[in-house]
Amino acid sequence: MVKQELIQRSPVRIFESSIDGGLKAGEIGIIASQSGIGKTSVLVQVAMDKLMQGKKVIHVSFTQHTDYVLAWYEDIFDEITKKKNLENAAEVKNEVIKNRVLMKFTQGGISGDMILRSLKAMIREGGFAAEAVIIDGFDFSAAEDGHIAAVKQFAKDLGLSVWYSCTVQNGQYDKRNIPLVFQNYGELFDVIIVLEPKPDHIELTVSKERGAYNPEHMALRLDPKTLLILEE
Repeated sequence: MVKQELIQRSPVRIFESSIDGGLKAGEIGIIASQSGIGKTSVLVQVAMDKLMQGKKVIHVSFTQHTDYVLAWYEDIFDEITKKKNLENAAEVKNEVIKNRVLMKFTQGGISGDMILRSLKAMIREGGFAAEAVIIDGFDFSAAEDGHIAAVKQFAKDLGLSVWYSCTVQNGQYDKRNIPLVFQNYGELFDVIIVLEPKPDHIELTVSKERGAYNPEHMALRLDPKTLLILEE
């Protein structure tokens, strides 16, 4: 399969159509779930889709070990190339690596303002014109006052989209299925998606899409073993 056909047939197209074409420039979204349900996998699949299109992505990790993030990129790329019999896989992989930057921060060890300045320097002074930023492992219970609003403004100023992951303790959601850990600034998120484990799959549910709460069901599932988006 040629790369363009793979992009067109990617299950990420269904993911994006479920949220009105995907996250737009200047918007921030979030993937929330219990630990180990598949948040990082979904974010990497979204990032990989952009990388395959030749777009640049910055992946920000707040976890102690970033090796597993790189492993996700490797595993997902290998799964795609094997399943779809991608032509020129080695060449495409080199392009993907070239268009991705992984940045690691320790929350509490650096201010939110310094993080945004580092990202801005990478994009503007460093000439890495990212279209999207992935922020994985951020602890919302320890978020600085005004930080999420600053990220929202940052996304608008630089014309990029920002996806977060959020770990939620079991059952800690409000009546709109919004995680309690960030309910005080949930209005700042344009899209909120919750991953819910089921007996034979993991379900993706849209809790918020722009101004609408609990819109129509997102017709997507994750494979509980690979944590990859299943093709319908």
